[in-house]
Amino acid sequence: MALYSEKVMDHFRNPRNVGVIEDADGVGEVGNAKCGDIMKMYLKIEDDVVTDVKFETFGCGSAIASSSMATELIKGKPVADAMKLTNKAVAEALDGLPAYKMHCSVLAEEAIQSALEDYYEKHPEKKP
Repeated sequence: MALYSEKVMDHFRNPRNVGVIEDADGVGEVGNAKCGDIMKMYLKIEDDVVTDVKFETFGCGSAIASSSMATELIKGKPVADAMKLTNKAVAEALDGLPAYKMHCSVLAEEAIQSALEDYYEKHPEKKP
């Protein structure tokens, strides 16, 4: 069996939603000191819907694939759905990650949560 699924390899080789949103409504950055991965997520939110999401990731292929998949899973979705995104959902959407790379999907979840927290700090009236 291959170490990584075709979906992981595809999102690593052709990551979706890479970049910066200059006027982002929420920005979150997280890192893992043990492995050195750093993820930064940018959210654009209109009418309680994630209308755009971009990421910058410094890290391994699994970190890049997890960031890419996480953005795909929340783009166009209500903020309430984005808040519920789990690392397990990211890993499952990638058709799995090796156990020692699951922390990459955790970082993707945490980066989105951090960006949502930033959004709610900037817009406390929107907090559920």
